[in-house]
Amino acid sequence: MLPVSTNSGAKRHGQRRYSTLWLYFRRLFKPTQMDFQFSHSWGRSLIFVFKSVCFDYLAVGCIVATLGWFASNRFLRKKAQHQHAVEQNVEWMYAFDIHCNAYFPLFLLLDVLQLALSPLLLTSSILASALSAALYALGLSYYFYITFLGYSALPFLERTEVFLYPIGGILLALPFAVLTGFNPTKLMLKIYFNRQ
Repeated sequence: MLPVSTNSGAKRHGQRRYSTLWLYFRRLFKPTQMDFQFSHSWGRSLIFVFKSVCFDYLAVGCIVATLGWFASNRFLRKKAQHQHAVEQNVEWMYAFDIHCNAYFPLFLLLDVLQLALSPLLLTSSILASALSAALYALGLSYYFYITFLGYSALPFLERTEVFLYPIGGILLALPFAVLTGFNPTKLMLKIYFNRQ
């Protein structure tokens, strides 16, 4: 909050007159009760970002990349056509790169757009539950679709459409989530911030 300026332009009884800009910077660096509350919420936001990056992006990404790498090398590679063919494998870093490319739209939908829509998504209505479930269904479906595109770009893999199968499960679960009033936004809020 900016400081209130005085109406009189004259100095009074030896008081030093501060400019509005000086008072603003002074309040910025001199903590008050409001500043402590702000820093507490800022600290919680940093913890959320740390959890999101370390858990959602890196830990889950490593698990998903490892599963994709293993499945593609073990079950999806084309058999060698002739004896002199060079055997090709999917590298783990390529699988992690696919995760990184698929995670960015998921991040935009489930972190950025969800934050903007949170006043609506956190209400106790069927519309909030339906919109939240649809947002998660769209984000996760888009993640699996981009994962499919990443693996299908490799010419030595076949049957890469298996990476699209989870989308069918998501689409089957979506009506049940809406009918039961399940709100994924509230669940994620409870998981990340231990709140209702």
